[in-house]
Amino acid sequence: MVISNKPLQFIIAILIACLPVFGFSNTPTETTPAHTETTEVAHEAAPASGEETSEIKEQIKEVIGHHVLDGHEFSLFADKETGAHYGFPLPIILWDNGVHIFSSSEFHHGEAVAESNGNYYKLHHEKIYKTDAAGTLTEEHGHPTNAKPIDLSITKGVLTIMVVALLMFLLFTSLAKSYAKNGGISSGFGRLFEPIVLYIRDEIAIPNIGEKHYKRYMSYLLTIFFFVWFLNIFGLTPLGINVTGNIAITFGLAVITFIITTLTANKNYWGHIFWMPGVPTPMKIILAPIELLGVFIKPFALMIRLYANIFAGHVVLMSLIGLIFIFKSWLGSSLSFLLSFAISIIEILVALLQAYIFTMLSALYFGSAVEEHHHEEAHH
Repeated sequence: MVISNKPLQFIIAILIACLPVFGFSNTPTETTPAHTETTEVAHEAAPASGEETSEIKEQIKEVIGHHVLDGHEFSLFADKETGAHYGFPLPIILWDNGVHIFSSSEFHHGEAVAESNGNYYKLHHEKIYKTDAAGTLTEEHGHPTNAKPIDLSITKGVLTIMVVALLMFLLFTSLAKSYAKNGGISSGFGRLFEPIVLYIRDEIAIPNIGEKHYKRYMSYLLTIFFFVWFLNIFGLTPLGINVTGNIAITFGLAVITFIITTLTANKNYWGHIFWMPGVPTPMKIILAPIELLGVFIKPFALMIRLYANIFAGHVVLMSLIGLIFIFKSWLGSSLSFLLSFAISIIEILVALLQAYIFTMLSALYFGSAVEEHHHEEAHH
């Protein structure tokens, strides 16, 4: 957390300090009483410049909002003049009194109504609503109140998870086969990941779980590390992928860790929660609910830590890129580019660091669940 937060605070402080120097330098400022026409033109141009800047800011907000959300198509870029979008659609799978399957291209990037077996659907902020042939959406407090079918579509996030799962299967199947074939010596592309596998075993699993129990959890720890790491790396590509910045995904991963911890915990683990040894009885009654609450707070912290770091990284990076279009001087735009590049390098480190932290904390939870009873009660 220290690595990922302090550089961002430093960069934001620099940006705030530089705004008066680099921002909006194209607004006419030199006016004299002798040049009344120039003064009038300057006063007329200033609001136009302000409106243009405000419009650019709104577009940047829209792009950032679209980027951090999951989507039903991969839209790589668009031609502003012709309105053409370049990318590829994904399959839409809905359950609405039966299964409806069609391509996301039917929505025409949210501008058209899709029809399936006499039902009409409209895409609004990456959510699908049931509507009529005209695409009418009834809104209340700014949110559509139309019925929503159960959405089982293959979205960008789902497709990326499938790709990462297939990639992991191929890489580590190859690594395992090379071990068996060459007498315990790895070969091929998979051997690049052998040092990481050994590091997770020797530096994460064994120290935190113990020699006796670590093998039960190794498959999960290896899976979660490479799964989160690969997804984070995919999130740094220009494809607009933000899987681990989706709180639903991090919630699912945290729940899996919670379930494994709970189901494999020994009686010593539960004894320390409900009836801590060596503590006076009145304090045990007071502390038991707090300790039980901590059982649920741990996976919650695991979920928020991964989600917040990845989500914030995407927002900060996209915001810095957006500043290139807001600054009107070459120096300001150049600074934005350099900061964006620096943040991109930091994000590569954060992608690996967050996978490590998630795996380490999971191992700590597993270790506390299977910890043996080593101390003896004091005799009176």
